[in-house]
Amino acid sequence: MKFRNQYTLAALISAFFVIFGNIVFFKNLYATYGLSIGNILAFISLALSLFLLVLVFLSFLSYKYTTKSFLIIILIISSFVSYFMSSYNIVVNHEMIRNVIDTDLNESLDLLSFKLVLYITLLGLIPSIFVLKAKINYCSWGKGLIINAKLLIASLCIIAAILFCFSKFYTSFFREHKELRMMINPIYWVYSTGVYIKKTFFTQQNATLKIVGLDAKISASNAIDKKKLVIMVVGEALRADKLPFNGYHRETMPLLSKEDIINFPNFYSCGTSTAVSVPCMFSIYDRNEYEYSKGINTENILDVLKHTGEISVLWRDNNSSSKGVATRVDYEDFRSAKFNPVCDDECRDEGMLVGLEDYISNHKDKNILIILHQMGNHGPAYYKRYPKRFEEYLPVCKTNQLEDCSSEEINNAYDNSILYTDYFLSQVIGFLKQYSNKYNTAMIYMSDHGESLGEAGIYLHGLPYFIAPDEQKHIASLMWFGNKSDFTDLEKIKSHKNNEFSHDNLFDTLLGLFAVDTNLYNKDKDILSAARKQP
Repeated sequence: MKFRNQYTLAALISAFFVIFGNIVFFKNLYATYGLSIGNILAFISLALSLFLLVLVFLSFLSYKYTTKSFLIIILIISSFVSYFMSSYNIVVNHEMIRNVIDTDLNESLDLLSFKLVLYITLLGLIPSIFVLKAKINYCSWGKGLIINAKLLIASLCIIAAILFCFSKFYTSFFREHKELRMMINPIYWVYSTGVYIKKTFFTQQNATLKIVGLDAKISASNAIDKKKLVIMVVGEALRADKLPFNGYHRETMPLLSKEDIINFPNFYSCGTSTAVSVPCMFSIYDRNEYEYSKGINTENILDVLKHTGEISVLWRDNNSSSKGVATRVDYEDFRSAKFNPVCDDECRDEGMLVGLEDYISNHKDKNILIILHQMGNHGPAYYKRYPKRFEEYLPVCKTNQLEDCSSEEINNAYDNSILYTDYFLSQVIGFLKQYSNKYNTAMIYMSDHGESLGEAGIYLHGLPYFIAPDEQKHIASLMWFGNKSDFTDLEKIKSHKNNEFSHDNLFDTLLGLFAVDTNLYNKDKDILSAARKQP
């Protein structure tokens, strides 16, 4: 097909985006506002405004050597965005982009499906082939600039007139329904990519690592006490309401129920994705202060503990990395059979316990903190997250197309994965019990975020915090202390375990747990401060 100039092709692709690439957006627009004569006219005006915005954007990329390549890239990426918004009801903001970039190959393979291929083919590949074969009579550079200027001015005038004519509708749209704007394809993901690049790269130029806690030292009154051995398990996607301790009707943690577990039923995450929550929970910044650039350029609690010179820190990972948290401490990757001795369909969390006795033996003159980063309950392929012997609840969803499964099947697969987490945590406790005579031992478990399992048509996690449902923020958190531990009063902890806590409390809780003196310590944020036995 032959086009008079590149702008004609851009207009056609813009119409394609409005009609086929924004089905999710208009579906949610209808669900929010309903149908009436006034709303139908407003919807049409919004479609026209969207067409003009996309056209202006594509036109500024449309020159002789850029038109086809940019259009193809945008079409392919937008087809992925359409699929994930349609299938899982997510939005693609800058945090989701970070999460995607940090995702490893195995996690990506979990998302492959025939439906995804269909979306990419129909919304990405076929229109891309059309663009590739199009014959275009390109305008000169100078004429293109003039056309772009005219198009921009005309579009702004039309959009201004639309906003004036439908001011009541657009006032509501912009002020009360920000989540709808996040579904506009490709405008919002392109904008979010710019935000991601700015926050990730431009804010780090010439940035130096901010050193914190150089004054940290073990309290003199605790220096001669029994050394401390603490294992912190960073969980993956385990929400609070799935624990029997929090009233769930299933016994998803039968092994931990036999232990003297302290459960914190009102615990909330720093973010709704691993890429945000993990670095945030270990950082010195609270959730409201945390930004990626600040977190990556500031030492975290693991660095502060190392500054004491009396605490050894090891991070073992069976997930998608420490997200920069363990950059300056001992780090071991357990995601492959080369290092993890417990692998079948995938490498299992329990493999991270193998060989820990050697690390402890080599650091017996120090206090020890070991972080185990779980694969845990990572979706959407929950059925892969546990060995077959843990498949107690049937039938299970055995596809990553969660919307094709019943609620029962999804919840069964997810609950089976919790049974395996229960087993893994019981193994951690069993390991620590071997050292209870030599060390004051403790286990801390905190999930990084929660998970949506189809409630209100939403799946997985990663929605912006302000619109994310409680299922993605209200997380599982547990603690266990060795029977002969003498550095905390268990009954006092239990007396305030129902208080509301969050990842913001971890920094100071770890400082208090290891009796670290530093000006950074805030006793009011230490979960265990009121229960800690005084020397």
